Amino acid sequence: MIKTNNLLNAKISALLAALLFGASAPFSKLLLNEFKPLQLAGILYLGSGFGLLIVKLIQIKILKVKNEEAKINQKELLWLIGAVVFGGIFAPIILMIGLNQTQASTASLLLNFEAVATTIIALIFFKEHIGKKIWFSITLITMASIILSLDLSGKWGLSIGALGIILACILWGIDNNFTRNISLKDPFIIVIVKGLCAGCFSLLLSAILGYSLPELNKIIFGLILGFFSYGFSLLLFILALRNLGSVRASAFFGFAPFLGTLISFIIFKDIYNILFYLSLPLMITGAYLLFKEKHLHMHSHEKLAHEHIHEHHDEHHQHNHKNNELIRDQKHSHLHKHEKLEHTHEHLPDIHHRHEH
Repeated sequence: MIKTNNLLNAKISALLAALLFGASAPFSKLLLNEFKPLQLAGILYLGSGFGLLIVKLIQIKILKVKNEEAKINQKELLWLIGAVVFGGIFAPIILMIGLNQTQASTASLLLNFEAVATTIIALIFFKEHIGKKIWFSITLITMASIILSLDLSGKWGLSIGALGIILACILWGIDNNFTRNISLKDPFIIVIVKGLCAGCFSLLLSAILGYSLPELNKIIFGLILGFFSYGFSLLLFILALRNLGSVRASAFFGFAPFLGTLISFIIFKDIYNILFYLSLPLMITGAYLLFKEKHLHMHSHEKLAHEHIHEHHDEHHQHNHKNNELIRDQKHSHLHKHEKLEHTHEHLPDIHHRHEH
């Protein structure tokens, strides 16, 4: 079973991911005075990929940290390619095209559709279980994000560009569900590959369009911002996906606009308006429901063989190793088999619990 502290850690990871990503919005506003939107997206992604690559090399070469994470196999590589193409390349480009033809107020509202798209895709195509409490929580968080992004000036309207933003959210929803399917593999590799591929593609496209880069210090600031707000944020999001599934992890990620507003107030002394206070109780209630969710029933596990990092503290990993001993206090990764099993315990839709209800 999933240990209770693992579930709590996953929820905290999802919230920290939202906090880091939410921080990118106020700082990106400063950089948009120097960068074209497509350029900035490329710099942020490149910062995430290069930053975590440097961290990974330091761990291996200098700190001599043994990597116990499972490697992505050839079959799973398709999920990673799909996540890079849909979420790292297509979605940002379509979003930038849509933003050029859409009012900022409309765009802010429509971007909240990502969590909804992730949920619908997870429900229909990946059969992820979503109870009434989680539906209610997602509804509250989405409503809070919509309220927070309303433009009280009354300037609002749909357009072809707005449909492009909705399409970008759907592509990110696909990305989230694809990433869930490889979330038990080395998260550093996932983020590094996605960041470098998406960053290089966006910057190459911006160069083809004739955009010139700003001063070096602005580029460095953008890379550092991408390292934390895109790199570490996605790393934590993947760790959350392992135990929470795509729906719940994305629901926590829906706090990003709210946290971004909070950071803007702390750093830039932005003044809260009535919308912030209207969204606050909805956000708090949504968070409470997510944290308090308990899901327990008799369920069956079919035979399964796969590879991922694990311990032997639960009923799912009681296999022996070559020395016929159980390694109980050490995380490790290898190809292992799960026999058919039926039992009852608290769980969420992680890689071992994607059963029908």
